[in-house]
Amino acid sequence: VDMLVREVTVRTALTRSRLFDYCVNPYAGCANACVYCYARFATRFSHPGEEWGSYVDVRSNIAAVLQRDLARAHSGTVYMSSVCDAWQSPEAVYGVSRQCLGLLLESGMPLFLQTKNALVERDFDLLAGRDNVRLGVTVTTMDIAVAHLFEPGASPPLERLRVLSGARNLGLRTFVFLGPLLPGISDRGDGLQRLMTSVADVMPDALFVDRLNRRAGMWPAVTRAVCALDPALLSEYRKVLFSADQPEYESALRERVGEAASACGLLERIEWCF
Repeated sequence: VDMLVREVTVRTALTRSRLFDYCVNPYAGCANACVYCYARFATRFSHPGEEWGSYVDVRSNIAAVLQRDLARAHSGTVYMSSVCDAWQSPEAVYGVSRQCLGLLLESGMPLFLQTKNALVERDFDLLAGRDNVRLGVTVTTMDIAVAHLFEPGASPPLERLRVLSGARNLGLRTFVFLGPLLPGISDRGDGLQRLMTSVADVMPDALFVDRLNRRAGMWPAVTRAVCALDPALLSEYRKVLFSADQPEYESALRERVGEAASACGLLERIEWCF
C-alpha cells in the first residue's frame, strides 16, 4: 500500500487515558498497518474512507506542546502510545517520538512504552538505567510470513524480542504483549508453543495476553489477510469474532495458553486482558 505522510499540528499532547493516567501519541495513523488494529477509530474523521496503514500524520509540533502540558500536569504514568506506534517507520525520519521521550524522562513521570518496531533501540541511550520505565513489545506470531500479512509494516517478530534482551541489559523492566493471539495460527498447537518458547528465551518481567477482538472496520482487512494465508481459516475467524460462543472460546484459550506458559516457566508472569 502506498503511504501518505503529512505534517500536522496539535493543540494538546498529554491526554487522559483509560489504560493509564496519560498517553502521548506523536503520530495519527500507523505505518504498521496491522489488519486487526483497534485504532482506526482515532482517524475516522481526519481520514474518512482511507485504508488503515495508507497514511500517517506526523504531529510536528508535539514536543513543544508536550513541554507546556507537562508543566501543568499532575504526576502520573504515561503510556506511549495508545493509538499509534511511536517507533513506526516515519519516526526514523522525523524523530518526534524521541523528542517527546526526552521530555517525559526529564519530567520523572513513570513511563509505559510499547512498540512493534526495533527502532526503539535507537533511544536506548536515553532509557539506560531508568527504573521508572517499562518497555515492551507486541508479538502475535513467530511466523514471519504470517506477521508480514497481518502486520506488514512492523519489525519481524525475532527483532522485536531482541529489543527486550537489550532493554534488560540496560536495567529496564520489560514485558511482552501477546495480542491478539491469531485463531488457528498462534492461539493453539505448534504456533502457540513456538510463541511461548521464544518469549521464554527473553524472560520478560510480565506477559500480557489478549484474544482477537472485533473492532469497527477491521473485518475486510482481516479477511484479505486470512484468505491470502489459508482461505480454510476464514470460518474460524468468523466464528471467533461473530459467534455467540465467546465465553467457551475464551475459556479454552486461557487453558491452552496457561498450559503452554506453564511449560515455559511463564505462567506466574501472565496478566490476562480478556
